[in-house]
Amino acid sequence: MMSLEFTHTTLPPRVLFGSGRGAEHLEAEVQRLSAQRIMVIAGQQELEMARQIAARIDVAMWHDEVVMHVPVEVAERARAAAQEHGIDLLVSVGGGSTTGLAKAIALTSGIPIVAVPTTYAGSEATDVWGLTENARKTTGVDRRVLPQTVIYDAQLTVSMPAELSVASGLNALAHCIDALWAPRADPINAALAGEAIRALGQGLPAVAADGEDVDGRDRTLYGAYLAAVSFASAGSAMHHKICHVLGGTFDLPHAPTHATLLPYVLAFNMSHAPEAADRIAAAFGSSTALEGLQQLRRVLDAPQRLSDLGFTAEGIPEAVEIALAANPADNPRPVTQENLSELLTAALNGDDPHTLVSATGATEGDPS
Repeated sequence: MMSLEFTHTTLPPRVLFGSGRGAEHLEAEVQRLSAQRIMVIAGQQELEMARQIAARIDVAMWHDEVVMHVPVEVAERARAAAQEHGIDLLVSVGGGSTTGLAKAIALTSGIPIVAVPTTYAGSEATDVWGLTENARKTTGVDRRVLPQTVIYDAQLTVSMPAELSVASGLNALAHCIDALWAPRADPINAALAGEAIRALGQGLPAVAADGEDVDGRDRTLYGAYLAAVSFASAGSAMHHKICHVLGGTFDLPHAPTHATLLPYVLAFNMSHAPEAADRIAAAFGSSTALEGLQQLRRVLDAPQRLSDLGFTAEGIPEAVEIALAANPADNPRPVTQENLSELLTAALNGDDPHTLVSATGATEGDPS
């Protein structure tokens, strides 16, 4: 059992959950926060939806320049616009890129955020920010970027295509699995992560089978929130460090990259983190953690290869070099240039992740 001597931080966002109640909840939050100058951030694809959600409030400015991985120059333009218009509340309507842009503004201005997620990205529940400059993605932690309120409305996710729903949901699953061996993993994070895996394991197949299944989307949103909360408290681990490199340096799409890489990182670490692996297996109701994940991925027809996302073998040495420098020192299994190259090669080609499972368990790399 995990040690009961630990320090746990619970993040304080207010969460409003209710299908079909997004506009109502946003109006109430604007009144509660006494906001006068509101900037709504939404990409072109979410703009119509954002206008419906914001129909009951007065919007001082609409901002639709949303770019994946939040390039610094995009963030600077949004920051300047917020300052020019005297904005006192940011409302983000969209996925992780939209929330990320709102966080970039809040990071330098302290303007509060009300986040209205339309995917299962989970960024809305964390105090983690990310910016990309010169093909390098930098992340950090700052309470200023944590949204004051998160409004979850399953109806807003119904228009998300099945393929993106699957990738986004598996991205959420990566949050809870990473949280089980992250630098600040503790029993509370583990409990939240286990419940998140159960909820996602039930909700995602329902969403994949019927995109208009609001109950399935409710369950998936609930799981995605719990996953993000556990991740925010536990910290970023090996999986996310690699994905940030693949996204920031090679411009791979965020959610599909996470969805594709996850079984390989799980296979790599599971024999060196038996308690975490047992918790994952129990949450899936399977004999092993990897079997449970792979069964879910088969049901969902999940993405299989990094090569399908634009990654190539030529990029592996650079990715390994950057990821090795960023990887947490306390990852359950020692990470080397050789085994990380093997992991990325397997993920590139869609090889069976079982080949990465270590037969030596926690003794591998033990200096004793």
